[in-house]
Amino acid sequence: MKVEIKKRVNDVAKIVRSKNAGPFLITLDIIFSKQEDYDKFKNGNYVSKRKIAELYQIELEKVIECLFYDNARAFKTTIKRGIPSGSVGDTDIYGVQQHVPLLHLELPNW
Repeated sequence: MKVEIKKRVNDVAKIVRSKNAGPFLITLDIIFSKQEDYDKFKNGNYVSKRKIAELYQIELEKVIECLFYDNARAFKTTIKRGIPSGSVGDTDIYGVQQHVPLLHLELPNW
């Protein structure tokens, strides 16, 4: 029996990170070192606003944008924070721990 090994973003990307984009938004980046991996990711329809909403368990309207930057071999998405940065109850004031769901994004047929 052949076991299929599923690829995930953290298997192919050089950098996966998150950070504040002001007090009300988080920006998430996936950056590739190899052009071929970036092209495969971009053309593979692995991400969309709907997919980001599913990963982060948020309403679709909270996904502001999904963009590819060819010169940087990067994908960027911006989402609304659940709670403003620095507010009572905020557990990640700089937004640097919010990239984890992206690490686990599966890449079927990679």
